[in-house]
Amino acid sequence: MRILLVEDDPQLGDGLTIGLRQAGFAVDWVRDGLAADHALHAESFDLVVLDLGLPRLSGMEVLNRARQRGQSMPILILTARDATGDKVSGLDAGADDYLVKPIDLDELTARIRALTRRSAGRAAPLLNHGAIALDPAAHTVTLAGQPVELSSREFSLLQMLLESAGRVLTRSQLEQSLYGWRDEPDSNALEVHIHHLRKKLGSDLIRTLRGVGYTIPK
Repeated sequence: MRILLVEDDPQLGDGLTIGLRQAGFAVDWVRDGLAADHALHAESFDLVVLDLGLPRLSGMEVLNRARQRGQSMPILILTARDATGDKVSGLDAGADDYLVKPIDLDELTARIRALTRRSAGRAAPLLNHGAIALDPAAHTVTLAGQPVELSSREFSLLQMLLESAGRVLTRSQLEQSLYGWRDEPDSNALEVHIHHLRKKLGSDLIRTLRGVGYTIPK
């Protein structure tokens, strides 16, 4: 999952970036509202963690512009503003969640997982497909009850495909969710990850549609 973090505090932004990447997310961090608006206008993100008190363009304006463009990805406001009026305004403007700083990283990642489930139309915390069970919170995968070791990117790729089971995801969609700005994957990196997943979980798990993309059939 690719997250856009919008935070102007360098210490907090750095800490959140490191923590979220350690939790398995691809994170791009910008430090002002205008940069966030440009990023959201130009690229696709699965979720946004948004501060309100930003230079150049307020967090509320970033939120308003994103929703006016019809962008529906979850947006989680993370701010020091704890007044009820601010919370109401943010949620009514289209935010999906509102957290007040200081924040515990475990709570933040749990809320991100909850927002992801809701945006995918899924209530259950586990993803199950045949004998495969994926637990986003524990970051574990089992096959017929036996643990399967996956790299962070293999795990993220499998989660994306399971959440979209029955739908075809293009190479571009998968790469945009797997890699942030600082990452420059090899041209065949996605195919390597797919190969490893098939080897570990079954050769018929992921179907390739030539020239279109990849899918896990329902």
